Amino acid sequence: MIKVGFIGTGNMGYAIMKGIAGTPSIAAELFAFDSYAPALEKTADTGAKACTSAAEVVRESKYVFLAVKPQQLDEVLDVIASEVTADKVIVSICAGIDDKYIASKTIDGAKVVLVMPNTPLLLGEGATALSRSETVSDEEFGDVCGIFGACGVYAVIPKDKMKEIIAINGSSPAFIYLFAQAFVNYADSVGIDGETAKKLFAQSLVGSAKMITDSGYTLDKLIEMVSSKGGTTIAGLDKLREGGFGQAVQSCCEACTKRAYELAK
Repeated sequence: MIKVGFIGTGNMGYAIMKGIAGTPSIAAELFAFDSYAPALEKTADTGAKACTSAAEVVRESKYVFLAVKPQQLDEVLDVIASEVTADKVIVSICAGIDDKYIASKTIDGAKVVLVMPNTPLLLGEGATALSRSETVSDEEFGDVCGIFGACGVYAVIPKDKMKEIIAINGSSPAFIYLFAQAFVNYADSVGIDGETAKKLFAQSLVGSAKMITDSGYTLDKLIEMVSSKGGTTIAGLDKLREGGFGQAVQSCCEACTKRAYELAK
């Protein structure tokens, strides 16, 4: 049985804990701490032991999840540094923070797994990118990957791309929700019930995602399959292109990555 601790039990930390607790194949003992009492109390349904401090979480756990905001990380690392030993694996979901920084605040050669998950983990439909420091063993990394596999899908990427990946899967749900909101607002403007529009558009997103992953067609081909010459879809696509939709997405991703590098300083 692996011992897994969480420092921070907000939406993301709690979602991961729920994923572990709800997966019979993962034999784990859970520990948790959050300075905000209501956030800690809600973890009771995962069977986690509530700890009185972040330091206690580290003492009790083999795998220590840092599920806090990047702006809170230094304070947490100061508290736990004396408890971090060579056998502990630190799993960080802090955007923009690299493994060398965490090692510099704890111990030389600290075992660090960098993770960029997203909020659909709450429904077991997450998309998580992972990388690891050289000191993390294959078995240890496999344990962490298994945890995120229980909460959705995961992919291993190079450490030097962990900031760039944030726009692709970490922040992208917010961008997708904004996109959805524009369609629902349009429905409202033409007298279509908003809830009906949201239901239909959401299912269109689900179905389109499955087409991307399961159809075997390229993105260009999928666009072509919906687009009849001179039809309604072409008319809409033309307006998106005229409005610089592709460039707006590019700029969005670049701004997201730029902020990740700023947080790393």
